[in-house]
Amino acid sequence: MTITLLNPEGLPEIGAYHQVSVATGSKLVFVAGQVAWGAAGDAAGEGDLAAQVEQCYLNVGTALSGAGASFDDVAKLNVHVVDWTPDKMPLLMEGIARAAAKLGTTPAAPATLLGVAALDVPEHLVEIEATAVID
Repeated sequence: MTITLLNPEGLPEIGAYHQVSVATGSKLVFVAGQVAWGAAGDAAGEGDLAAQVEQCYLNVGTALSGAGASFDDVAKLNVHVVDWTPDKMPLLMEGIARAAAKLGTTPAAPATLLGVAALDVPEHLVEIEATAVID
């Protein structure tokens, strides 16, 4: 495996992700920010943050697969949420859990959660991008 996930002593264990990833592969995979669109460009989960998070993670999984990678190869995730407030965390975690169940894996790479004012269209509540490393 090209990615080793760590929680170094002295940093808090978050549970939803690891603090550090060490990549040893030779090929980088950069996945553009994925929003809640299905394969046909249809919107998923309008107004439903959990449903949109789920679709975003599924889209990231599809993009990774197309490059010969999986969530096991992800070194870093960036999650952008419109009008983020801490009370939205349960919806975010619900969407991740639903996607993980469908993907058969738990995305646990280091992640950065950013609150943003808006995304590309008003219907999108979340956008997720990934960087993976493979041999």
